Amino acid sequence: MLKVSSFQIADSIDIKTFKSVFTAELLYSDSDELFYRTDSDAFIYVFKFGIVGFFNYNELQIAGFIEVINPYCKNKLDNRLSEEFEIETNAPRMKLGFNKIELTSIDSNVLRLVMLNVSQSVALDYYSQTTNILLEETNYHTQILENKGRLDLSGVSLKKYIGRTLNIKNRITANLYIFDSPDETWEDENLNKLDVGLKKTFDLQARFRTILEGLAIVKENLELFKDILQYRNSTRLEWVIIILILVEVVNLFVERIFGKT
Repeated sequence: MLKVSSFQIADSIDIKTFKSVFTAELLYSDSDELFYRTDSDAFIYVFKFGIVGFFNYNELQIAGFIEVINPYCKNKLDNRLSEEFEIETNAPRMKLGFNKIELTSIDSNVLRLVMLNVSQSVALDYYSQTTNILLEETNYHTQILENKGRLDLSGVSLKKYIGRTLNIKNRITANLYIFDSPDETWEDENLNKLDVGLKKTFDLQARFRTILEGLAIVKENLELFKDILQYRNSTRLEWVIIILILVEVVNLFVERIFGKT
């Protein structure tokens, strides 16, 4: 039984630099992906968004490659998300199961598509976790707003929170391109059928929509927090103006009284 394994090892990988130093046979590349044949029946798929996929690699070989690519990773993860998927060949027809696929035959295009979908599933797990963290933090601040009638954050802290949240949201949104199907699936009916089947097996579309809905909620709350911050600053400015006017009136009043004496 052959196996595909994918791991989220970092927030991102510098694939441009890695491509310049890794000498295995490169079967496909663009600005976001590198697909290598490292042996006659072994393949590696490297993604800019921090995922590496393996076909026909054992645990020791996987650990060895991760050590090789570590210098090109940004924000390496201590707790790596992973997923495995089994491939059985020489089946009478294609058949998809929960964590297994049976294929009549296999080539690099088929294998790349399977590895891509497994890696997409891992990426969705990672982005789902990240989105849930954003939602939990946002809910924490909205609950304080409900209970106290104000945000329990200073102006600077609120700006930092909004900036950090927007950076995470932008990183997720920028990497969600991965859920587009490869161009080859539009040209090959069998590849398209395989791609559709894999997306259904991993429930990619529904999980994708859930993440987008979560990000929309975060965006809505950030806009509210921003409005509250602007209102808070505006109110402070109004009070400063009122105090200055009062000081001026008091000075004028004192001058008139003492000026007459």
